[in-house]
Amino acid sequence: MYKFSAGQRHSIKTDNSSFERVEQFKYLGTTLTNQNSIQEEIKSRLKSGNACNNLVQNLLSSSLVYKTLKIKIYRTIILPLILYGCQTWLLTLREERRLRVFENMVLRRIFGSKRNEVTGVWRELHNEELNDLYCSPNIVRVIKSRKMR
Repeated sequence: MYKFSAGQRHSIKTDNSSFERVEQFKYLGTTLTNQNSIQEEIKSRLKSGNACNNLVQNLLSSSLVYKTLKIKIYRTIILPLILYGCQTWLLTLREERRLRVFENMVLRRIFGSKRNEVTGVWRELHNEELNDLYCSPNIVRVIKSRKMR
């Protein structure tokens, strides 16, 4: 038998148990909200990705580690952490941009800066240069292909 309590906070009561109604909660590593919004889940995934990125930042920015190994670290450690459960995400342009910004930040750390041959000044790589160097589908394309599968 289900009973709803009166007042602001709703809870569900069954025989000997009472369940409080909450705005959001974590279930199997995924953040679920009462509005069925994916924004909080993506925020949470990017936060975890940033934490993981910070843990391996010495490897990713080291000149002693080959770029191919750095890319493998990104693909096997950081990317799966972010993309867990992405098959159910409905991405808006805002979320797509946030995901691309995160990926470009990691790729800039992997590929480093570029030196201008004429002036000798170091500069960060542009997004197009990162895409050419990475030679793999960007994070948004990976999500869309996983959804189609």
